[in-house]
Amino acid sequence: MDKYEIMFIIKNTIEDEKVAKEAENLQNLITNDKGKIIEFREMGKRKLAYPIKKELTGTYFVMTVEANHDTIKEFDRKVLINENVLRHLIIKKDEGE
Repeated sequence: MDKYEIMFIIKNTIEDEKVAKEAENLQNLITNDKGKIIEFREMGKRKLAYPIKKELTGTYFVMTVEANHDTIKEFDRKVLINENVLRHLIIKKDEGE
């Protein structure tokens, strides 16, 4: 399994409980497919540099995971169709990190 760092932004126009539930659902996408979450951080609500889908603010999350390529590919696919996620970024970490 490889290590990945995943950052995603959830829009703030939904309730706080829904933001937390959405973040939990995204974590479950990794763990349900035999992946492992090493670290998970909520970075808080922040103003976006520019409007995304007419949203001006979002809640940022960063997680470090160990997963295989297929798990990450499926995570990417599901996040792209999730209307509550404004942006996401997946970075494969080097072995030394």
